[in-house]
Amino acid sequence: MLPGNLTPHLHEQLVRTGVWIPSFARAVELWASFTGAQVSEATARRCTEEAGAQGVRLQEQAVQELLASKGPAEGVGAQKQFLSADGANVPLVGGNWTEVKTLVIGEVQPAFERHGEQVVEVSKLTYFSRHAEAEEFRRAALVETHRRGVATAGQVGAVTDGSEWLQGLVDYHRRDALRILDFPHAGEHIAAIGREVYGEESPVLPSWLSTQLHTLKHDGPSPVLDDLERLLVSHPGPWAHSPPPTDADPDSPTTHLAYLQKRADHMQYPAYQAAGWPIGDGATESANKLVVEERLKGSGMHWALRHVNPMLALRNVVCNDRWDETWPQIAAALRQVAWQRHQARRKARAECSSPPPTAVPTARPSPNPGPTALASNPSREPVRSQSQPTPDPPHEHEPHRPAANHPWRHSPIGRARFQSSLHPKL
Repeated sequence: MLPGNLTPHLHEQLVRTGVWIPSFARAVELWASFTGAQVSEATARRCTEEAGAQGVRLQEQAVQELLASKGPAEGVGAQKQFLSADGANVPLVGGNWTEVKTLVIGEVQPAFERHGEQVVEVSKLTYFSRHAEAEEFRRAALVETHRRGVATAGQVGAVTDGSEWLQGLVDYHRRDALRILDFPHAGEHIAAIGREVYGEESPVLPSWLSTQLHTLKHDGPSPVLDDLERLLVSHPGPWAHSPPPTDADPDSPTTHLAYLQKRADHMQYPAYQAAGWPIGDGATESANKLVVEERLKGSGMHWALRHVNPMLALRNVVCNDRWDETWPQIAAALRQVAWQRHQARRKARAECSSPPPTAVPTARPSPNPGPTALASNPSREPVRSQSQPTPDPPHEHEPHRPAANHPWRHSPIGRARFQSSLHPKL
């Protein structure tokens, strides 16, 4: 049995419903309508969070085994594999927010045309999510990259927004991966420069931005970066006297231009499309909504930080379609925890019920009798010290028998009943 009063099947279905349905109250209602059983919302929350905590522990254990080279053999990667990651914010108790990172791995399908444009789709997507710092996240993600065979894939294309922590993630799992700056993200930086130069409501801005994006997509970054640099020189503004890019206002046009110039090698979109690579990380944006926001960012939700990763671990399991494979491991871990708690309670009860040990008096050896003692004891029998225990009187532990003159022995009740049975009255 699993912890609690539910059967293993009901327990499993309660947890699974609590992971899919974006509300524990709704999950209990739906689960009750299917099973006919009744539990409280608090029970559903507790069961789900305990199962998720065991899921996180199993993942961490798997990572330790992989780092020690004691884990299973690495999976076989696809010929062309997609890799991306991004963050999404989750509301916490107390009104704070925290970032949750999600890694996406998929297989790149052959390109095809749609409405005159080349389209590249990514299939067989799987996810790994965790609330962690960048270094801890990339290490923890090893459990999914190893399973999907990122290191053994023929080619890996990493489509990201160009953040430094994402470059470190790609270096950790596949250093030779092709780096691609997400095309919509590059367009956001170009649009920010245009808004600062022309103004938010300028009629020139839409056509100018469309031309720049078309050039970037079909001709590459060089003509676009040159045009942006000339634009800032010909339209000087307050940004012309801004500090160097490292200390500049993040909304300054010079900061946006420096960001694009630094990642020029990652914006070779004509070459990427010719090779059949995707140039956008739409799969990652979808992952943030499907895995994280749909369950952890609902209206009125506020999570305790210690419960974020357990829920993310279970969300990864259901969104990766690996429930039947993973739940038996989680259930076994839950049974082990329940057994350990039972043993601890049993030991505590035994310690409380057992009487404290009683000190046994130790007989001290009698000292050698002196001349006075020998004079008073001419028979030279051993003299007993006062500290020496007195032997028990004989028959002390035999059953007690009343004396001959005890009133119990002269009771007329039994005799009267005996006589009346022999001589009944007529």
